[in-house]
Amino acid sequence: MTPNEQELQLHIVELESKLAFQEDTVNSLSNELLEHNKKIDRLQQQVMLLAEKLRNLPDDQGILRPEEEPPPPHY
Repeated sequence: MTPNEQELQLHIVELESKLAFQEDTVNSLSNELLEHNKKIDRLQQQVMLLAEKLRNLPDDQGILRPEEEPPPPHY
């Protein structure tokens, strides 16, 4: 094998290694993104459930809407 062929072979091996690393990184990021999306979906469902519970609370619970809240004492 000539020096040029050896150099080319080493270059190919290096590129294959980089490609394998990139594929692994892309797969890891894809899996992480999927987990985050699942978590976001769960959190959105929880927020919707809490909002529904707040809407269904009786008016005499002492909870004021933001526009009904008195201003803080420093105003």
